[in-house]
Formats: sequence, C-alpha cells, structure tokens
Amino acid sequence: MRYLPLTPEDRAEMLAVIGAPDVDALFRDVPQAARSKDLFELPLHAGELEVERELAGLAARNRPAGAGPFFCGAGAYRHHVPASVDHIIQRSEFLTSYTPYQPEIAQGTLQVLFEFQTQIAALTGLEVANASMYDGSTACAEAVMMAQRVTRREKAVLSGGLHPHYAATTQTIAHAEGMEIVRLAAAVDAEAAVIDAIDGETACVVVQTPNVFGVATDVSKIAEAAHAAGALLIVVTTEAVSYGLLKSPGVMGADIAVAEGQSIGNALNFGGPYVGLFAAREKLVRQMPGRLCGETVDAQGRRGFVLTLSTREQHIRREKATSNICTNSGLCALAFTIHLSLLGDAGLRQLAEINHARARELNAALQTVPGVEILTPRYFNELAIRVPGSATAVVEAALADGVVAGVPFARLDPAAGMEDVLLLAATETTTSDDIAALTRTLLGNLGR
Repeated sequence: MRYLPLTPEDRAEMLAVIGAPDVDALFRDVPQAARSKDLFELPLHAGELEVERELAGLAARNRPAGAGPFFCGAGAYRHHVPASVDHIIQRSEFLTSYTPYQPEIAQGTLQVLFEFQTQIAALTGLEVANASMYDGSTACAEAVMMAQRVTRREKAVLSGGLHPHYAATTQTIAHAEGMEIVRLAAAVDAEAAVIDAIDGETACVVVQTPNVFGVATDVSKIAEAAHAAGALLIVVTTEAVSYGLLKSPGVMGADIAVAEGQSIGNALNFGGPYVGLFAAREKLVRQMPGRLCGETVDAQGRRGFVLTLSTREQHIRREKATSNICTNSGLCALAFTIHLSLLGDAGLRQLAEINHARARELNAALQTVPGVEILTPRYFNELAIRVPGSATAVVEAALADGVVAGVPFARLDPAAGMEDVLLLAATETTTSDDIAALTRTLLGNLGR
C-alpha cells in the first residue's frame, strides 16, 4: 500500500508532544459555520476499479475546449501548442531538473532561465526580467508591493480595465501590507478615469492592455501623468501573443510590466498551472521579487550561469526578502521558452497577425446580429459585446447548440452591474465555421 494510516497510539503520541487534548483542538480557529457537521456524501472506501469508473464518469462531464466552437478568453486563451513543446519538456534532463540550487550541476536549467529572461525583456521592452512567477495575477500583486518599496508610498490605483481577478488578488495581498488600493469602477475604456485618480500620494498606477474587455490602449499618456506625480506605471498583459503586434510596455513608458504567459507554450489546463512574467527598469532591479539568473564565467573562463540577486526569503534573511514566492513555475516557463524559440520574431508576429485577423472576422460577423452592440473600439483578439437581457442566458442557450460563446463579464465581477456584457476571444484555433456557428446560435437565440 502507498498509504499507511496512523494508529490511534501514533495520534495520541503526536498530540501529547504538541500539547493538544484532541484533534478537534487543532481546528479551533476555524469558525463553526465553516465546519461540516457530518461526513461528506462519499463512500468510505472503494476498490481501484470502482474509483477509476467514478473518476472517468466525472471527467466525461467536462467538455474539452477543442470539442467544438470555443470563444472563451478573459485571461486564459486557447492556442495551438506544437507537439515539439511537449516532447522537449518531457526529456529527462528538463523534467527532473527543477530548482537549480547547485549551479555547477544545473547549467542546462540555468541557461533555459537565462534565455527565458532574455525573451521576456525583449517582449516587454524593459531591461531586466526575473525567472518567472506563479501566474499573472500574483505577479501583478508583487509589482504593486515592489512599487510600495521603491516610492515609499502606500496608495495604488487600479484601472477599471484591469481583470477583476487580478484586482482581487492584489487587494488581498496589499491588505496584509497595509496598502490603500483605489480600485476604479469597471470601464471598457478607462484611460481618462485613471489619469484623474493619480495624485501626489500614489505609489503606482496599474493598467492593462489589451484590457479585460479586449481594448488595446497606448498608455503613454497615463505614464506621463504617473511619472509627473512621482508614481510608477505597472502595465499588465493577460494575452502574451499580443506582444507580437502591439507596442511593448517599455516603449509606452512602463516602469514594471507583468503578464500571464499561458498563451505561449501552455495549454488551458482547466486554469493552471500557469506562469507569471515580470520585467522592470534596470534601476529597480534590486527591488524585484523572485530570482534572477545571470551569466558569468568559471575559473577557466568558460561561459556559465548562476542565480544572482535572489531576493526571496529562501536565499536571504526573511526581513530582507522582497517576496516569499516559493516556485517559479519552472516547467511552464520552459514550455514558454521552447514555443517562443520555435516561433522566433517573425513567427510570433505572424501568429499575432492571424489572431487579429480572426478577431476582425468575428467582429464583422457580430455586426450582422440584431441586438448585439460591440463595445470594443480597438482590439487585438478579444471583443466585448452587449446583448439583450442576460449574457449568462445567451451563453447557456448557445451551449445547447454546441457553441461555447464566451465568458459573461458578470462571472468575473458580479458587482459591476454588467450582466448584459459578454467577452469573446478568437485565436488562431478559431475557424470560419466556428464563427458561422456562433452567428447562427446568436441569431436564433436572440431572436426568440
């Protein structure tokens, strides 16, 4: 057996060591309302065959993204991942090499991280990048904490176009740090409101482009306003493929750029694991969270790689740490680097152009549906539309026709009062037949 439970005597001995009278005492900080009074409705034991059947039945209730027309985006995007990516990451020298604490025997892993950082710096237009983070939302929160350390101010302004999950993650972490978070109301085009919210107490401004509604914005004016007030500009990107076509955050004046890297090399995976991208101006490098990989030479003058400026608490004293991040999602970062290396500069641009072309085709088709209002004036591969009635009802009706018609914005931000707003994404995996199927189901269901 792979699991041998403890005996009653074992439990009694452990409780005696920690001074607890019984197991229930370990849960005294959990409110009674959050505790289950009875066992869950699950069998106490089952044979291996029965367990396999049960799990197979549960899995069969899921619908893979590739099973039909699929228009979900909102921070996680369906892209084609070449078979070569999975083949390479499963090579034993990559799959079994994780944390490179001993650089002399981890040169391959360290070189991959160095190349990854180089790619992120090039994509974001900033001088330095770290060796990845958990995901885009926690990278966003880490950027706000970094801005607090740099500016010694306590207020962060979050744009109304920032993904609600990113805003919520930032609020949760910032609350523990005692920061004031000014979260602006959800808005399709939020530039003017962001500029108006900046003042002399602002540590940073967080904007997203393309934003959660799909709007692509040149944030140069926001950068100017932030810098004039002594604040940092943090630019968030949830769709990394957009780097192939749009201005980079660094070109637009960003001090820190964070992103979700899932779109390149990583499948949807029901929401994770993903990989966070993080880059900044060189002058801010010592306040960056996570760890960096550097290039050096050994005693014989040969090129080598080491961890450097590792400011997380595993490497230095806790009070000196800039972050307590415990992993850099290494395998996901490797998949990102492999896919981007296969694409190259020209390939990424071509992929981005295909994505935009699919979105333009989707935009044209939606304009033929009576009652649909397109809210996104400038977009990359994602659109926000307003539908008559409930966007959730529209999605459920489309599902009956075999079409996954996007994400109702109310699922992301129930308090925003946008129950009629629907987010739809089109990528290189979207076909003309998919768009035709979506158009048919919208025409049929909205006309009822």
